[in-house]
Amino acid sequence: MQRRESVISFLKTLRNKIISHFEEMETTSRFERKHWEHHSGGGGEISILRGEVFEKAAVNWSGVSGDEFPTKDGSGPFFATGISLITHMWNPHAPTVHMNIRYIETQEKVWFGGGYDLTPMGFPYLEDTEHFHSVAKKTLDPHGEHLYNEFSKNAREYFYIPHWKKERGVGGIFFDHYNTGDFERDVALWENVGNLFLESILPIYLRRKNQPYSESEKEFQQKMRAHYVEFNLLYDRGTRFGFQSGGNPEAILCSLPPQARW
Repeated sequence: MQRRESVISFLKTLRNKIISHFEEMETTSRFERKHWEHHSGGGGEISILRGEVFEKAAVNWSGVSGDEFPTKDGSGPFFATGISLITHMWNPHAPTVHMNIRYIETQEKVWFGGGYDLTPMGFPYLEDTEHFHSVAKKTLDPHGEHLYNEFSKNAREYFYIPHWKKERGVGGIFFDHYNTGDFERDVALWENVGNLFLESILPIYLRRKNQPYSESEKEFQQKMRAHYVEFNLLYDRGTRFGFQSGGNPEAILCSLPPQARW
């Protein structure tokens, strides 16, 4: 239980830090928080921002338990906790970013998972992509110089939209079922992914949030958002796990943009 409480404390502290930094970019808008309870134990908190820079941002925490793990990855009683984050920006030149870190206990094992990826909505910039990936590499290198190549390959494969035959963005890092047998070493890597996330995205948003854009560019952004919606509803494991475990639909579907075009 002490291990579980330590993980939850880290997640909630990180969630509050991210919320605070996102709010600093707004003039008056603030996150609205909403608590929810899970039918078999635990619950979570939805945090939604609708502002002048962020058309919509969600930074959610959950910690749920149950009697039977809902996928083939485990069986019997389980506990799952994590942060899930998504941004959809007013400015089409500012990319969407997704971040998730999670910790799961089942009857047989425990593991860590997560990562983050960057999705320009039709307007990719090489300097943004290079910055994002450089922070990801800096995050992982102290824990093993092979990890960045491994986790970035995972992201390219995972965030792939088969029906469009393309990645949904410019990549990032992704890992799941991570357990080397050394809990302290694993949690240090996992925490580093969370702690350095803001460094990967804030400079990009400061560079792009006031960039001029046209109405046609806004329309193109919304068409690219449609691809994002399709991936999250058809292929995303987190969406499936949320519904299979009886999670809160409002929290699960926070990843969807406020507007998209088909």
